[in-house]
Amino acid sequence: MSLTLTVPDLSDAATRARFESVAAAATAVDGHPPFNEQAMLDLASGRRTPLLISVGDEPVGAAILGQGELDFVIAPAHRGHGHGGEALRQILADAPDQLTAWSHGDHPAARVLANRYRLAAARTLLQLGASLTREIPAEAAPAAHSGARTSAFRPGVDDEEWVALNALVFASHPEQGSLTRADLAARQTEPWFDPGDFLLARDEATGALIGYTWLKIEPGSPSGEIYVVGVHPDAAGRGLGRALLLAGMERLRDRGCTSVTLYVEAHNTPAVNLYRSLGFTDHTVDVQYRRLPS
Repeated sequence: MSLTLTVPDLSDAATRARFESVAAAATAVDGHPPFNEQAMLDLASGRRTPLLISVGDEPVGAAILGQGELDFVIAPAHRGHGHGGEALRQILADAPDQLTAWSHGDHPAARVLANRYRLAAARTLLQLGASLTREIPAEAAPAAHSGARTSAFRPGVDDEEWVALNALVFASHPEQGSLTRADLAARQTEPWFDPGDFLLARDEATGALIGYTWLKIEPGSPSGEIYVVGVHPDAAGRGLGRALLLAGMERLRDRGCTSVTLYVEAHNTPAVNLYRSLGFTDHTVDVQYRRLPS
């Protein structure tokens, strides 16, 4: 039977279950979900389109496409039969130039397909992890007083100011820097959101927002995530980033987490060095491929 790609109606419970069963099976075997948070949020908001990859009536894979980006996965039980290559061939036939595609976990099969279909590695995203059951070395503490006071995020009050600072800090980052108030509002509806896990740093003298660390703890998980850390460029060099990281790790520890993870661009050497100085080590690697011009 030939392989087909269809747009499933995810408002139908049975159809959604078929789509989600592919992602769940892949997560169980690969150790990480095939679709990142941004893809899922874009899917929920209608900015991206789901695709069900099937052979006959049996789903063998799933994809999320749109915004110039692709995430797709073949269910583990159906790998090794060429379904991934055929699905990618069909997707690329109508895809825009410069399409990007994530390989979560840097899967070897993804490298083979990328080479076959002229997709070049464009970004490498590291997931680092650390234990929260050990003491942070004294030498890891901030070298200088950051000159900031820290308080919890206030929904409906701090939103606009935070979005503006986040856009400034991550101006060159394709996902984080484009976050809007609507995106922030969507995250505040997630079951993991807790304003007490969103720490803002304000200048002691002026009260201006100069930094933040946002934490993410999935319900029931013993591990927390440093979701994002940002420091205003004018406040750089004061030890504020390190202070915010330590405050975030302490908050996670107080909330009962025994380990912490975070994501960082591999080329961001200062950030990677900072995290490693606090005991973070390599956990997984995600690679984003970009379609080369014809």
